[in-house]
Amino acid sequence: MNRPGLRRLLRPYRGLARPTRADWVFAIRTTAAGLIALSIAYALRLEQPQWAVMTVFIVSQPVAGMVLAKGFFRLLGTLVGALAALAITAAVGASPWLFVAVLAIWIGLCTFAASLLRNPEAYGAALAGYTAAIIAMPAFGHAHLAVELTVARCSEIMLGIVCAGIASRLILPQLARDAIIQRLSRGIIDLAAYAHAAFTGGDERRLETLHRKLVAETQILAEMRAYARLEAPSLATRGHPVRRTIGHFLSALSTTRMLHGHAAPQNVALMPVRNELKSALADLSAAGVEALDDTSPWVARLDTIAEQARRPVAGVAEGDDKVGTAARLTLAAEFADSLKETLHGLDAVREPTAAARRHRDAQQPALVVHRDYEAAWRNAVRAAVATTLVIAFWMATQWSDVAGVAIIVAVVSSLFASRPAPLETSWEFFKGTLLAVPFAFVVGQMALPALPGFGWFMLFVVPVLVVGALAMANKHFVGIATAFAINFLAFLNPQQTMVYAPHAFLGSTASILVGILLAMGVFAVVLPARPHVFAARLVKAMHEDLARVCLHERIPRRSAFESLAYDRINQLLPYAQRLGETGKALLGGSVASVTAGLEILRLRTLQRGGKLSQADSDYISAFLRRFARDVLLSPTGKKSMTALAETIRQNAADMAARRADAETLQAAASLRVIAAALDDYPVFFGKMPT
Repeated sequence: MNRPGLRRLLRPYRGLARPTRADWVFAIRTTAAGLIALSIAYALRLEQPQWAVMTVFIVSQPVAGMVLAKGFFRLLGTLVGALAALAITAAVGASPWLFVAVLAIWIGLCTFAASLLRNPEAYGAALAGYTAAIIAMPAFGHAHLAVELTVARCSEIMLGIVCAGIASRLILPQLARDAIIQRLSRGIIDLAAYAHAAFTGGDERRLETLHRKLVAETQILAEMRAYARLEAPSLATRGHPVRRTIGHFLSALSTTRMLHGHAAPQNVALMPVRNELKSALADLSAAGVEALDDTSPWVARLDTIAEQARRPVAGVAEGDDKVGTAARLTLAAEFADSLKETLHGLDAVREPTAAARRHRDAQQPALVVHRDYEAAWRNAVRAAVATTLVIAFWMATQWSDVAGVAIIVAVVSSLFASRPAPLETSWEFFKGTLLAVPFAFVVGQMALPALPGFGWFMLFVVPVLVVGALAMANKHFVGIATAFAINFLAFLNPQQTMVYAPHAFLGSTASILVGILLAMGVFAVVLPARPHVFAARLVKAMHEDLARVCLHERIPRRSAFESLAYDRINQLLPYAQRLGETGKALLGGSVASVTAGLEILRLRTLQRGGKLSQADSDYISAFLRRFARDVLLSPTGKKSMTALAETIRQNAADMAARRADAETLQAAASLRVIAAALDDYPVFFGKMPT
């Protein structure tokens, strides 16, 4: 291979760190738990002991709460799928085509549910679908086997979950509580670095990278709330502080974006607050995570900044922008308050019984997530069609190896359906599975039949599992490594007496590999995933969110709007990255839409306060209706964004000229921010190119 070709091949693996101590702990703990589960399965004489050790590797995660969460929903999904299999085999009798139809519908419904849920709930829903196929297909025509298979599968899986859960809690555990504190602390420092760079005119590429990272961190923190609650009942009290802190974190992020997008002119009124804020952020980002061991000095500085920013506007020179000055000072105060409350939230997670009492009676911020029903139906139809075709072929031919193909098609088409790139994810799974074949053949068909005994088993199997688990701990290899580990165990089929059976081995491995390839073909042909379609649907949903903020009689809660908007942005990220320049414009516009939405909320709050003149209040109402009708809900983008933005700016200037009180200045400033968003991102607010 020539040197440029080698460089291209190795490019994805550059900069990969060596395994850390935590990686080694995870690998040894997972392998040990798997061996214990296998030994117990042997002692209990379970029919297929490999399911116990496979379950250990399936549910194992670096964080204990994640193991418990995934294990719980795996058990729940297995039980639901097993009960469905019993019901299906009892209901359809000996009718093969009714069996195919009912099983396909069940898998489709479970895939639909999985597409609307998030991990680990989504995993449990998908598992309920294909577990029914795993149990019902061998039991069709032999109803007495259904109960036996159900008991055996549930026993083996429960054994693996118990072993993995106990090991994750007892062997050098990493708790979700500690992971939340670490992530939140690191996130606060990153937020300070992002805000300081934004306020001092930092590099735009670095700012975009940091912003995406911070958005993704909020989603991870939201998921970890569930993991922390499952670790122990005493940790349930930490859920509310985390939820509240995410809301304040998002508010600080949105406010930073607003201030950065419309940098203030150098005037006397702004400089003191701006300088104090930049100094505090520079000190916090330079001090690092260790500085958050005691948050009180930082809270005191932010309190002082917020108080200073809320003083009446004074010292604005002739010709300076008084409207912009008032708006930016308000935003600076909001940022300081949001960052201060985020620090309080960190204290509350550390000591919930003491720090959380400050907010015990406060209303919790709403955390809303995006659900794509159209995509869920598409995934359900695809999974049902794929399952129907392969199971029907199995029924028609009675070819035993096709049963394995049908099961793996059901697994892949439901488990990976909701991924942003299901075809690429399936390809990673295929590569890990293919890599497992030679290892399983050498160990299971050549070494162990010739060298029986537990010692030889440990010598040949443990190194393979440890290396696989080490790769699972690395985010760059987790997909391939997980597929390798579980399929190595499936192909190995560890029994107390290993036998040489190459024909059976090749038949089972071929059926799984062919099943994965068929599922990939289904992803490519049946209702294939198109990034621009998903992106357009997400943009439309964000437009509708803004329209509801404009038109709904009840003013939405800021936390509900922000959390849903940022969740949609997080869903948009993988699709935007595949759309080139259009994707960048859509991503930037989606963030600007959060800014615009917050300004709309500010306008409506000012209206409700009753301090605006009647004429200004009426204009704002008319503007919000027109903005929703002509921009957000228009299928073709009727107006030029540039012309509309200029009209809004002119009306804002007229409003400020009529009255100079603080509320009117804030309303005029909000209109100007909305106009700037339209000017900056016409692709997002206009008609998206197809």
